[in-house]
Amino acid sequence: MSERARHLRERALRALPGGITRSTVFVPPHPPYAARGVGCKVIDVEGHEVIDANNNYTSLIHGHAHPELVRVAIEAVSSGSAFGLPTPAEVDLAELLSARTGLAHWRFCNSGTEAVMMAIRCARAHTGRDVIVRFAGSYHGTYDDVVDSAARGIPESVRNSVLVVPQGDAEAFKDALRTRGPDVAAVLIDLMPNRAGLKPADAAFVELVRSQTRHYGALLIVDEVITLRIAPGGLASVYGVTPDLMTVGKIIGGGFAAGGVGGSPEVLRSFVPQGAVSWGGTFSANPVTMKVGRAALELFDRGAIDALNAAGDGLRAFLNASGIVANGKGSLLRLIFERPEDWWHLYHRGLLVCTNGLMALSTAMTRADIDRAGRIIVETLGKGGS
Repeated sequence: MSERARHLRERALRALPGGITRSTVFVPPHPPYAARGVGCKVIDVEGHEVIDANNNYTSLIHGHAHPELVRVAIEAVSSGSAFGLPTPAEVDLAELLSARTGLAHWRFCNSGTEAVMMAIRCARAHTGRDVIVRFAGSYHGTYDDVVDSAARGIPESVRNSVLVVPQGDAEAFKDALRTRGPDVAAVLIDLMPNRAGLKPADAAFVELVRSQTRHYGALLIVDEVITLRIAPGGLASVYGVTPDLMTVGKIIGGGFAAGGVGGSPEVLRSFVPQGAVSWGGTFSANPVTMKVGRAALELFDRGAIDALNAAGDGLRAFLNASGIVANGKGSLLRLIFERPEDWWHLYHRGLLVCTNGLMALSTAMTRADIDRAGRIIVETLGKGGS
């Protein structure tokens, strides 16, 4: 560790609990500090360059400092970064998301966590019910209702309003709804949950969830914060399922903080002015995020989506053929670390992945970048690698 990095760590420990703000980026003894990013590369404060297959936990679909997104951001900031008024930019992004997903109405916020919070509030307001059903092992942010009820700081009352069942367990799911169905406001599902190993949900189970929610009058919330990148309409469209509410984030901000909830006018009417739910947000739908997010999605059209998915499928096939377990679909991959130090071995060899082994490809990556990433993984995680 260089003197500069050591000094930064000491300062961080004095100013931040444990020296960190985001639990997800921590890797012991302390993560390296990024200095700058360009394209698909990140250079840390010690000058070490890596291929970025983390991409800020899947949000940077075009990598770092994409020239067109930089241009749009500068132009947007120069006209005012935020207002106490709505702007045309939020209408533009909502229209684009509507066209892609088929969900007519959208409401914006500042993160995936907040999007899930908003969707749950909307479901409870719309149905007049309290109970949320979610699936074990899935991550939906840091809201009380979607984290482990045994975690410190979670009130007892939350445990009475959230049912957690194993994903893929049809009988357990049906039992939960038979028991509490009339009280269930919504079922919240991630169709390819990263924390549970990034394995796509079974199609028959997804159809069961959809049919059971309709039977009991509950809403279906599909969390597409990570998986929206898989198809223009998100992973739900691949399964042929139309959710009542969809939560999004990550790529819709083009590198800026963003979240959103989509649904039908009927379901989202709780948020109309003077409606059942008042939900503010000083920086929600700010024009910088909205404009850059729209530009990023326009660049990530059907052709770009298909090309990036093909690259991810090719890399996954190469890794699996080389004896490396790599789950996922399309441009999302998940490595299974057997040793805590594997993250550091990958990093030192020139590859940045998420601390839990998640990888997200970006359009900034060339064929050579992806091939090199594959070689680094095989050399590091293959038999005899270290």
